[in-house]
Amino acid sequence: MTGTSSTDSQQPATPWSLAVMLLARWLEKNERADTLLESLPRTLAGVERGRCQSLLFGAIRHMGRIDAHLSALVERAPRPRLKAVLLVAGFELIEGGDEHHAARVVHHAVEQTKTLASAPEARLVNAVVRRLAAALAADNAPPALATAAQLAAWFSHPEWLVQRWLAQFSAAGTRAFLEWNQKPAPVLARWRLRARAPSDAELAWLAPTQWPEFYEVRPGHWAETGAAIADGRIYVQDASTRLAVGLLAPRPGERILDACAAPGGKSILIADMLAAAREAGDGAPARLVALDLPGPRIDRLRENLARAAAGVEVALVQADLAKAGRRLFADHNLPEEYDAVLLDAPCSNTGVMRHRVDVKWRLRTGDIEKHAKQQLALLDAAARRVAASGRLVYSTCSVDEVENERVVSAFLERAGARFELEKSVVAYPWLSGHDGAAAFLLRRK
Repeated sequence: MTGTSSTDSQQPATPWSLAVMLLARWLEKNERADTLLESLPRTLAGVERGRCQSLLFGAIRHMGRIDAHLSALVERAPRPRLKAVLLVAGFELIEGGDEHHAARVVHHAVEQTKTLASAPEARLVNAVVRRLAAALAADNAPPALATAAQLAAWFSHPEWLVQRWLAQFSAAGTRAFLEWNQKPAPVLARWRLRARAPSDAELAWLAPTQWPEFYEVRPGHWAETGAAIADGRIYVQDASTRLAVGLLAPRPGERILDACAAPGGKSILIADMLAAAREAGDGAPARLVALDLPGPRIDRLRENLARAAAGVEVALVQADLAKAGRRLFADHNLPEEYDAVLLDAPCSNTGVMRHRVDVKWRLRTGDIEKHAKQQLALLDAAARRVAASGRLVYSTCSVDEVENERVVSAFLERAGARFELEKSVVAYPWLSGHDGAAAFLLRRK
């Protein structure tokens, strides 16, 4: 990293200092926040790892509000390392605490800066964080009829995105959405063993939710979670993933294509549903083909497919769906057409900002329309793989109608009488209680 201090070798590997280092990399190199977490040392585990993630995600989540005050308090833009210190301290101030909380935050930030940066910068941190504490304490939440600019400043979102949501969701819906995005996301896991429910011992760290088979992992139980993932009892995924697979309704005996499969969460859910149906007495074999572009996510897809239950035939194909012709499937000795095709298309991720905290800072005006063009092309390609009377489910983790209803409408207009829309579902996070998602069931006539 550029601009590092000569004292790096003396840096204590604490959750706070590691969060600052990761945030500095995010500011300087624009690396994805979730990818940065994977670079943490394995020795940092449990509560300490959770605290590091909380500090990193919290600073990114509230960066807009903190940065607005910092720009008024610091004459010259600080280097990434120093700015990361100020952002993490700012998040701690927003977290709040007792009457001595602000003083502790200031003191801790100053002491950490002496190691992470330099003594002169520590003096700057002392002055700035004290004034930042007073500025944040004086902030007032925006009124009920706030402008897009007021909402964007308080809830740390780009103003253009807030304006877009106000036009689509109304003032009340937009505010509820912004409040949702600013809260830490719980860890949800799907219970995979349909033959038995979780035991009392397992329920000590798995809290039931309103969605069958989905449980919230109680904080501080990372060892139990890791063991349960490894032995196939649970798979960590949000409850929103059930919507698209539920519309697809895979059945034993069918040929099924997951057309944009990586990293594999929906593929393994499909495989688990097929395995459960076989256990219930329907012994017809099913074939699941998981397809996606070559790249770093393929390893995760391969790893997840290896966890598929016995008795479900699974194949992995690395290819571009938009360019996948008949020869590709023939070369892999696979069917050219399928009874059920799932297209979980790449999207803006506006429905999952609670988990992917830096998405809002990555999006640019015009990106959503660009996604929609790509999604329509992928939907056309997926439709070519659907057998007569077969099913095609188009889904996204976006809540924007441009990527959902309008893409499906454009597809149906181009498809003419070949396809019809049978059913759809759109989940808005502030109403559903889980990540945002949309799914559309299309039938080939």
